[in-house]
Amino acid sequence: MQKDWKNVAIHKINNSIKNLKIKVENLKKNYGTIRALKGVSLEVHTGEVLVIIGPSGCGKSTFLRCMNLLEEPTEGILQIGNHIINFADKKTIPTGKNIARFRSQFGMVFQQFDLFLHKTAIENIMIGLTVVKKIPYDDAKNIAINLLKQVGLVNIENRLPKELSGGQQQRVAIARALAMSPEVLLFDEVTSALDPELVGEVLEVMRNLAKEGATMIVVTHEMAFAQEVADRIVFIDEGLIIEEGSAKEVIEDPQNKRTKLFLSRFRNNP
Repeated sequence: MQKDWKNVAIHKINNSIKNLKIKVENLKKNYGTIRALKGVSLEVHTGEVLVIIGPSGCGKSTFLRCMNLLEEPTEGILQIGNHIINFADKKTIPTGKNIARFRSQFGMVFQQFDLFLHKTAIENIMIGLTVVKKIPYDDAKNIAINLLKQVGLVNIENRLPKELSGGQQQRVAIARALAMSPEVLLFDEVTSALDPELVGEVLEVMRNLAKEGATMIVVTHEMAFAQEVADRIVFIDEGLIIEEGSAKEVIEDPQNKRTKLFLSRFRNNP
């Protein structure tokens, strides 16, 4: 009997979500003399939606890239489940095949889509399934079609990225991230490159993922969206966490002067 890979993928996501917890202690990242992160500590709990806000250049995107080791932190401790990395001890930092295995725990969606331009929408989703997971072609195709439906895309599977709108490309990118059965979804300003009328369709997909219990870390400037979906909001400025709390606490009643100043821009420009 043919194996139902779609259900296997969902089962893996659900099982990993049940056991997952992320802990970050005193995470620092330097680029020469520039201190992008100056000591960030936080936890992300199972099924939680953590939203990170803050001004441009404050370290938000750097933090996400450090989470899945696209950038190697200068200092600090990162714990994913039972896997602990101490960046002061090089022996604990994964390399080679181990770093690929470590990164497979994360599904990261970037600002600029980063799709393979010469591959169709369905091929962009299938490539990780067939090459990395070694799933048979027909089964991978069925998974990809179902994921396209999940993100609200029908009958576009054979189109190249240039034939899709920005919102459609970003939703393909989300489907591609989901295809790898990640334990955590990382979203880095995924609507910032979109025309305003296309933002809503991408946010709707993210809303649905949050409702389904996915563990998500979201960097965004969409304050209404953050207030709606976040279990917790962290405000970062100049590489440090300045304020942290529920969406109601941080957005409606911020205590720090810097947070108040940042949020006032959004209140004055709805």
